[in-house]
Amino acid sequence: MSISVKNPIIFQNIPCTLVTGFLGAGKTTVINQLLATKPNDERWALLINEFSRIGIDGALLASSQDNDLEQQNIAMREVSGGCICCTSQLPLQIAISRLLNDHHPRRLLIEPTGLAHPRELILQLSAPHWQTALQMNAVITVLSGEQWQQIKYRDHEGFQAHVRDADVLIVNRYDQLSSSEKHTLIEWIATLNSHAKIIWAVSELTTETTDASNTPLTKEYIAGLNYQLDKPSSIISNQRKVNIAHLHKPMIGSQSQAHSLATVPSSSSSTDETEAQASANSDLPYHYHEEQQDFQLAGWRLPAHYILNADDLQNWLLALPNWQRIKGVVHTSDGWLQINFNPGSLTTKTIDPQTDSRLEIILQLGSADNTAKENETDDEASSVFIDWEDCNRELMAMVI
Repeated sequence: MSISVKNPIIFQNIPCTLVTGFLGAGKTTVINQLLATKPNDERWALLINEFSRIGIDGALLASSQDNDLEQQNIAMREVSGGCICCTSQLPLQIAISRLLNDHHPRRLLIEPTGLAHPRELILQLSAPHWQTALQMNAVITVLSGEQWQQIKYRDHEGFQAHVRDADVLIVNRYDQLSSSEKHTLIEWIATLNSHAKIIWAVSELTTETTDASNTPLTKEYIAGLNYQLDKPSSIISNQRKVNIAHLHKPMIGSQSQAHSLATVPSSSSSTDETEAQASANSDLPYHYHEEQQDFQLAGWRLPAHYILNADDLQNWLLALPNWQRIKGVVHTSDGWLQINFNPGSLTTKTIDPQTDSRLEIILQLGSADNTAKENETDDEASSVFIDWEDCNRELMAMVI
């Protein structure tokens, strides 16, 4: 059975920016700051990749805006259920193609999952068939100073991988670092990536700051961040030069791949991850759990009429062992709440009613106590066990 494609569109040099960073680094905050620089008459597109099967980042982003994304002329697409760059290029090509074909944006922002290695995505976007479609600008990587202070992050290969493949490092949550620690952090960055530009984020930044002492810093930071949106990426440019050097080698199927951006049908539901998820999860409540890399992931989608006791829910979440990230939009006894927890920040915010409740938990395998971990065997260090069926029952018991 063949699928006809009507009037395929070839896109030329759409400015594209990757916003990377390890799990819980603060990428959504930086995305919001970038979106704040968007001219009102321009349409931008945002592609969010979540490692879990349940899309939450889009809801967190939308609820952080003063108006909904559509009113702000922002098109968004989520790809959930794994890294868009881990297995094949198809999910990435489909997601970008549909955003460009359906919305004709002036600019594209891509936020890959914090559990991904950005090198894989950079390799894909450096391929010849992307070089005329996308103008790849500086890779912006968010680095949490609080995370860096902990050896379990600093020595983690995934944490380091984001630094290695950054054109620009936005360092946030560094208020607790001494001058000596800041200097050590700069030296640590230089050992991994001596070419990265470092921008120190303004704490609790808003574009409407009225404090006279903070206003110049705010303007300087926003201007520096906005400048990176149109600065070419050295990381990707160098990788593209490597790819060009290999163009004369035979490549099976290279012709069809080169035209894939224009020929992916916008109505092909068989490859639409979002539609597939909606179909598979149409019966609520829905729950899943799995292991990926050295993390355990669990997620829930609950009907909107399920109301959870807010205090019990927060206490239960914070009591989970070695949690690294907790996100959600949940109907509680205190109303609809946006939950955004990482070990350095616990944030809840009242939001408008949603179509359903969504909750995602990411736990790191291994001991939460790093001092004790030095005396453990590898088997003991990875022995964190969660009975997710018990967790599911405990969560359901909170429904009022």
